[in-house]
Amino acid sequence: MALIDLSLREMQQQLRERKVSSVELTRAFLERIAAVDERVNAFITRCDAQALAGAQEADRRLAAGDAAPLTGIPLALKDIFSTEGVLTTCASKILANYIPPYDATAVARLKAQDAVLLGKLNMDEFAMGSSNENSAYGVVRNPWNLETVPGGSSGGSAAAVAARQVPATLGTDTGGSIRQPAAHCGVVGLKPTYGRVSRYGVVAYASSLDQVGPLAANVEDCALLLQAVAGYDPLDSTSVDTPVPDYQAGLRDGVKGLRIGLPREYFIDGLDADVKQALDEAIAVYRGLGAEIVEVSLPHTDYALACYYLIAPAEASSNLARYDGVRYGVRAAAAQNLIDMYTQSRAAGFGAEVKRRIMLGTYALSSGYYDAYYLKAQKVRTLIRQDYFDAFARCDLLLTPVAPTPAFRIGEKTDDPLHMYLSDIFTIPLNLAGTCGLALPCGFSKAGLPIGMQLAGRPFDEATLLRVGHAYEQATDWHKRKAPL
Repeated sequence: MALIDLSLREMQQQLRERKVSSVELTRAFLERIAAVDERVNAFITRCDAQALAGAQEADRRLAAGDAAPLTGIPLALKDIFSTEGVLTTCASKILANYIPPYDATAVARLKAQDAVLLGKLNMDEFAMGSSNENSAYGVVRNPWNLETVPGGSSGGSAAAVAARQVPATLGTDTGGSIRQPAAHCGVVGLKPTYGRVSRYGVVAYASSLDQVGPLAANVEDCALLLQAVAGYDPLDSTSVDTPVPDYQAGLRDGVKGLRIGLPREYFIDGLDADVKQALDEAIAVYRGLGAEIVEVSLPHTDYALACYYLIAPAEASSNLARYDGVRYGVRAAAAQNLIDMYTQSRAAGFGAEVKRRIMLGTYALSSGYYDAYYLKAQKVRTLIRQDYFDAFARCDLLLTPVAPTPAFRIGEKTDDPLHMYLSDIFTIPLNLAGTCGLALPCGFSKAGLPIGMQLAGRPFDEATLLRVGHAYEQATDWHKRKAPL
């Protein structure tokens, strides 16, 4: 088997048994990136020299018998994580020259295990988008069909795993930005519970919704990566000080006796026929494995999309106010005064989708409209969260679609923002509720594009999602299919 086809678990084993070195692994992935990235465009920044130096250090640690779980394993990161000494752009012109002086906590925890950083991955600008078409560094293409989108905003992360440019990566999920691209690219993506993984050093989009999580080729690799980055961080005031379980210990416990809920509001008219068929077959697999399937209701689901597109842009308009031409990136050269410098720098530095959301958020927070829009959206958010608690009183987890359709063609929805926003209609409610969700492959469309299903769990119960996802992978082989690239 080629080195780029090994799972994280297999790499871990071969490194420890000295059957392969970290330098050999790193070179294999660097060669793969060089061979295919011109077509996929998953990378913004490559760190070849730094990666090989890190691999040599990892080999020294392995030889000394002092290895951590990720020692010597090559990884890459969405370009939203602050990385000391490495360009961090958030796929925006306004951060085109920003080199952070520090590491995000998640990055520091990977470095503490001597994981090898291959580079920084493309994304929708400031994590705003559902297709990865909103990047100042160009569109990312889906390795399963280069004329289709990979999903967004962690599209570069999902595409890089699907194209076997990296074995695993970290992304961020504000409204589905890990799960939706994972589904479109045929890989596994986990959005942990809000507060499970530190957001310190992650460029903020919508602070009450953003969460860091892994993308990988299978559930076990997601568990391994989550184990490395989860846990309390005093540098993040929203980090929750609750024990982190051993995610791999319970992976093989099966699903017999578990109650899986199907929210009736998620199986609606308009759901793509191929997606519906794949979900029906996945439900049948779980029945066959001994799970009990029950119907539940999340009655405020219809309000989730509108609620999200008030809260997220409102928080974005506040977070992005710091990018004004003074401290970072683009600064207007011909401005005659301070106000001109602000407006011209922001006009030149931000893309169209970012400007649209800043204007939406600023309007929602403006005097006279706060109570009518933002405050009301927060009240609706509480109702949506309560829906989940009511449902979890009747079942152990939920099973839903990830997206209404498989990956769509590049440019198909760029002129219709509302149509584009509907791509996240099944993922957004989990972010509003603050709980966890796992996307994993469950079939293919007639056109040969991957289809994903979503498992939603109780807050801080990622272990059950990983256990249920792993059971499905042992009964099927969808996650083993390779993109024809």
